Amino acid sequence: MATYTLPELPYDYAALEPVINPQIIELHHDKHHAAYVKGANDTLEQLEEARDKEAWGAINDLQKNLAFHLSGHILHSIYWHNMTGDGGGEPLAADGVGDLADAITESFGTFAGFKAQLTKASATTQGSGWGVLAYEPLSGKLIVEQVYDHQGNVGQGSVPILVFDAWEHAFYLQYKNQKVDFIEAMWQVVNWQDVAKRYAAAKERADVLLLAP
Repeated sequence: MATYTLPELPYDYAALEPVINPQIIELHHDKHHAAYVKGANDTLEQLEEARDKEAWGAINDLQKNLAFHLSGHILHSIYWHNMTGDGGGEPLAADGVGDLADAITESFGTFAGFKAQLTKASATTQGSGWGVLAYEPLSGKLIVEQVYDHQGNVGQGSVPILVFDAWEHAFYLQYKNQKVDFIEAMWQVVNWQDVAKRYAAAKERADVLLLAP
């Protein structure tokens, strides 16, 4: 039985219009995300075979492939729930997400400053990648990270709570080569309720990163 499975979308293909059209959602989820799930499972099988045969010639490639595909699966699984057709704006205490709003202010000074940083980080990631808002357990604050492909520029203990997919397959059919326009539009569909739940859960698990006994 496969270790990883493709999760169902929490909405239909047209739920995020006009920000993201149905064709993109269908291809992105059913083809691209599915490919990362298959890649992670296939790589686990190849690693099992390498252990059984004690054949380690391809170990570097296999470990890199596992990280690539597994990260793609994890990030996409967060991405779908980070969005809603009823989203957008900014997190407010009146909407029940005051703790997240306070954390953003504490970590970035203002919501506007945070929004600008995540927008720029997402739009300027070299090649393919992601912009990520993550909870960093050592400081207890939020940080913005860039993920090159699926593997770079992240703190080892940080927990992603909001992710912006800046790979071309996420936007090209609709936005062509205007990545910045896509990232700006993404703010209209952010599901702050989901982000707030992820923030609360990350804080509760903050002690899992044990630096000293």
